[in-house]
Amino acid sequence: MVDDRTWKLIIPAGSGITYSCAQIDDYRLLNRNQFPHTADIYLSLEARVSEKNIPGTWGFGFWNDPFQVNLGVKGAGRRIPSLPNTAWYFYASKENYLAFSNHHPATGMLAATFRSPQLPIWLFAGAIMFLPLLVIPITARIVRKFLSRIIQEDAVLLTHDVTIWNQYVLLWRSNKVDFLINGKQQWSTTVVPQGRLGLVIWIDNQYAAFPPNGRIKMGVLPSTISHWMEVKNIQMA
Repeated sequence: MVDDRTWKLIIPAGSGITYSCAQIDDYRLLNRNQFPHTADIYLSLEARVSEKNIPGTWGFGFWNDPFQVNLGVKGAGRRIPSLPNTAWYFYASKENYLAFSNHHPATGMLAATFRSPQLPIWLFAGAIMFLPLLVIPITARIVRKFLSRIIQEDAVLLTHDVTIWNQYVLLWRSNKVDFLINGKQQWSTTVVPQGRLGLVIWIDNQYAAFPPNGRIKMGVLPSTISHWMEVKNIQMA
């Protein structure tokens, strides 16, 4: 912490071999059905980052940690993969492509939501057996098309200066999600996440791409300098 109301999240320079992440959350030790937040919640914080084009991802908001990211923390809640439910401000560098629809922005600074059905867990346990087939582009394209039909998503590209202090507000209601920056509404969507979600604030050096051509890529990105995000005045109600 910089002081009693400001956090500085830093990822070091690296060669692109080691995953680096600095994160604040409130769900790390919980199972997904114990995540603390549901609709009708307000998040407000101020944030800035070290530069406009950080290699990797960063952001803040609510999600269901669909891919069981416990970062090796001892005692972290054990969760099998799930479909995404999110409402967040999300930055993705150009190496990423995190959209199942071909009609929504997938990189840059985004306000975005995902809404997915909460399917029985045994469906995912069986599906894990077929994950190696996704390296075949034609198979991946079929899977991506299927997912685009069951996962609703919405996103808009934001163009403000992320390197200066901005106040971000996210209001997640049962029928819509509103995004405001510096007191001005930027976007509103009726694609609303469902289920219980956790608060996440993070910066990391990873990328993941599931583009329309089906060539899935993921990994970590090199950087000759460290990168950081500062956040302050975090409020939820």
